[in-house]
Amino acid sequence: MRRLREWARRLLADVTALWFCARHPRTPLVAKLIAAAVVAYAFSPIDLIPDVIPVLGLLDDLLLLPVGVWLVLKLVPAEVLAECREQGARWMAEQQPKPRSYVAAVVVIAFWLVLLGLAWRLYAG
Repeated sequence: MRRLREWARRLLADVTALWFCARHPRTPLVAKLIAAAVVAYAFSPIDLIPDVIPVLGLLDDLLLLPVGVWLVLKLVPAEVLAECREQGARWMAEQQPKPRSYVAAVVVIAFWLVLLGLAWRLYAG
């Protein structure tokens, strides 16, 4: 259990660093876009797949976030990543409130509404 908590802390630290990477001028555009998506998803108050759905609800958090973080970490230059990790560590040490991405929440809600609309058309038509 201790290892799992440590892994979660490292993941949060990396997501926080990605938040700074997405805004860094020397981060490549592709990495900025992926970092912004990962951070928005991580800080969204609404999950793409709700946690109440058995297995799938937790699987998206256990797969999407780590894979997205890993990908961005591979795309960002090492010196930029080190600088952003340092900024993230300072930000977390100041005990700032966890950021929320309400834009990502709107995107998730829109995604589910589109899926519901498509399902309605399939079954009603």
